[in-house]
Amino acid sequence: MKNYRAVLVGTGGIGEAHVRAAEFTQGRVKLVAACDIDATRAKDFCAKFNIATAHTDYATMLREEKPDIVLIAAPPGLHADMSIAAMEAGAWALCEKPLCASLAEFDRIEAAEKKTGQRTACVFQMRFASSNTHVRKLLNAGVFGRPLIATCNTLWYRDAAYYAVPWRGKWATELGGPTMSQGIHTMDQLLHLFGDWTEVKAITDTLYHQIEVEDVSMAHVKFANGARASITNSSICPRQETYLRLDCEKATIELTHLYAYKQENWKMTPANPDDSAALTSAWEDFPTDVGSTHGAQLVAMVDDMENDLVPLTSGDAARRTLEFLTAIYKSAFTNTTVKQGSITPGDPFYTVLHGGMAPKREKK
Repeated sequence: MKNYRAVLVGTGGIGEAHVRAAEFTQGRVKLVAACDIDATRAKDFCAKFNIATAHTDYATMLREEKPDIVLIAAPPGLHADMSIAAMEAGAWALCEKPLCASLAEFDRIEAAEKKTGQRTACVFQMRFASSNTHVRKLLNAGVFGRPLIATCNTLWYRDAAYYAVPWRGKWATELGGPTMSQGIHTMDQLLHLFGDWTEVKAITDTLYHQIEVEDVSMAHVKFANGARASITNSSICPRQETYLRLDCEKATIELTHLYAYKQENWKMTPANPDDSAALTSAWEDFPTDVGSTHGAQLVAMVDDMENDLVPLTSGDAARRTLEFLTAIYKSAFTNTTVKQGSITPGDPFYTVLHGGMAPKREKK
């Protein structure tokens, strides 16, 4: 089993999650360097986590460290170029969400994958909990019957200090509000569980924060299997909660948590007492409990590297989620229902998420 050299770019709040992810691999991934434009922060971060080398220049780190894996935790507006540079340097990239600023940028990443033979995966750790894999397996096997409706709520709270960070709250650098920065996780999980979406009708608004981007979005979704879903994403909810509810013919499945979950956060309610025993038996056959962590996703990516497989959140799977988020913005700004596959080159929303139609609000 091969051991992999990894480097981290971005030593802000999410950087520690990537350190813990490397530790979770039990030696398969060794974090050898970290980079931040703030030299003191980079040095202090490396000292805190016993990382050998601190860098302040990303290109220099790639050239000198020759990593196998690049962990990208820099501000969102930098993600696409950093992912491409990592692949051009011969590494795979595991990049924080949102992966990039548009479908056009995603297609640049995909072109670099084809050119270099390397891969970029987006951090969507909600997919990688062992309990989520179990639930998805039961859904796909038809154990719960036909999917009917879903509720997907990311009801979070971000204060003024959060948006005081210069790159937050701006289209050019954060790339969007809670649709892109918070709700993206559970929406991706919903798509992973319920399958292909076919159309979406949405609204966005900025109700409280003095920012360019939205602080709330709501959407109604139709899936290829006929199911429907309602979605709310918010950064203005003092009592925070992440809630995913899947109602099928034979049962309701619920997941309630905040930023991460394990098996204990799931609940299943049978529709018919006659089905209860069989459903409960299938439901309780959970595998060993691994939570929705960066570590679980990094282990899966390393397995993919060793077996020359496309990561679960790379390629078409990552593009499908980004296309869905783009469709939410297009629907909101054009007041139309947007169909899957309709945002193509030439569409203004293909090039930029807001399609040039975002309200003119200044971040104060």
